[in-house]
Amino acid sequence: MVGVSTYCLLHKPLPDALDELAAITGLIEVMDEGPHFITDPALFESYSCAFMLHAPYHGINIASLREPIRRASVEVMTDCLAVAAEIGAGVVMHPGYYSWVQEREAADRQFKKSLGEIRAAAADRGARFSFENMGDMNYFNLRTPDDLGLIGECGFTLDCGHANVNGCLPGFLKEEFSHMHLHDNDGRRDSHSPVGDGSIDFAKVMQALRRNHATAVIEVKSLAGVTSSLAALERT
Repeated sequence: MVGVSTYCLLHKPLPDALDELAAITGLIEVMDEGPHFITDPALFESYSCAFMLHAPYHGINIASLREPIRRASVEVMTDCLAVAAEIGAGVVMHPGYYSWVQEREAADRQFKKSLGEIRAAAADRGARFSFENMGDMNYFNLRTPDDLGLIGECGFTLDCGHANVNGCLPGFLKEEFSHMHLHDNDGRRDSHSPVGDGSIDFAKVMQALRRNHATAVIEVKSLAGVTSSLAALERT
């Protein structure tokens, strides 16, 4: 199933964004961040579509060497899992980052500590989650297929645009994933452009999506971009 992220309507209140997207898709991924931060799970009771949540990420680092920051970040993820469990949604998370290359090993240990706490919280709440590969930003975890060992048996969300700017989309398409973020770019900048406006071969992307029996959402900057992306995907 291909749905839509509320990212395209961040300029509108969340209830208005949900109304617009529910009219065109059966799967909505809520960017649980900024103006779309979820404060009342009861908001979702009136919708018949399926939901995913993109966990908050600004100021969040579950791999932080600063223990208070790491603990607070895990608490934010735990709160998101609680909301997700209440509305029957899966959660997509960012895998954290380190500030200096010399801190990589220590940050990996912090990430594994956070991962254990997040897995326990998800199990307690009956929630499911996955980690998303990151774009071309120094010191972020999970940028290439070689980094997948860090998340172990946890679910994986393949962001095809992020993989493209890192030059490793073909490698990621060979891996198993449960969810996908669909957007395009020219291979140099993470522009979140509409499908067909960049260099990604979406025929291969959709083959991998079908092979994995995965869900996906279009994650572009405008509703017009969503419409053109849906049309482009119908031609693949």
